[in-house]
Amino acid sequence: MSKIESIARYSLIIKKIQKHPASFNEISDYLALESEMLGYNFNVSKRTFQRDIRDISSIYNIDIKYDFSQKVYYIDFDEKSEIIERMLDAFYTFNAFNLTERLSDFVHFEKRRPHGTENINEILNAIKNRLQITFAYQKFSDDAKSHRTVEPYALKEFKNRWYVVAKDLKDHKVKTFGLDRLSKLTTTKTKFEIPNDFNVNEHFKYCFGIISPDDGMPQEVILSFDPFQGKYIKSLPLHESQVIIADSDNELRVKLTIFITYDFIKEILSFGEMVRVIEPVALMVEIKKALEKALKSY
Repeated sequence: MSKIESIARYSLIIKKIQKHPASFNEISDYLALESEMLGYNFNVSKRTFQRDIRDISSIYNIDIKYDFSQKVYYIDFDEKSEIIERMLDAFYTFNAFNLTERLSDFVHFEKRRPHGTENINEILNAIKNRLQITFAYQKFSDDAKSHRTVEPYALKEFKNRWYVVAKDLKDHKVKTFGLDRLSKLTTTKTKFEIPNDFNVNEHFKYCFGIISPDDGMPQEVILSFDPFQGKYIKSLPLHESQVIIADSDNELRVKLTIFITYDFIKEILSFGEMVRVIEPVALMVEIKKALEKALKSY
């Protein structure tokens, strides 16, 4: 059996159990059906299936367990559910492409792909082992690169870009650095301790994007979207705090509890005439000024 078949079989097993806990016979029937459809041999004995479970746990950190009362296998998501969900998305995509030839005939890839993901593994290891890292950093607003020594706390994704959240030893402030803008990354042997009161989820809880204000309080923001755009906002909320307060044929009105930052303002502006700020008044005025300024460019 080829490595491609083994990897694809792992994906199919995970996909089947993720949808609904299943018995070995149900999983075996599913693999047999996929074998016929895709032209591969995914059929396994119970002994091989048990080995697959161990491999999936070792390679992908996804634990498949057996419920003796129901006699079914299930995935134990526990507190890692968000990470596993994202990993499964990438896993399914990889395997779909891996089993398909001549992708360019019917798959169109995004051409403006940001760089920097090749550094993710080294940065994760530095975070895990509490080791300082150094790198050259090129801010979009600066012509020259600067040398940074930081204590990496976490990785954050925003709009298909990856950032390292770290304390900059130059001023001891927690900042975000775009992985596509850093180079000459080096992991040092200098250890550090992450503050007990730092939690990356809490740090960005009321933020949109990568900007986290050092002071101030989050505000309640009420936005009104036209019915068409409202469908998108319901299917993919702007922020985890989003609450629908009105949903009719005329509008979708939502409330957010959020810091009003540059990233958030840019996001509102991106909706153009399909959104209207109801509250707070200060944000309404700022959006209006930005739109008037843009109009003067034409």
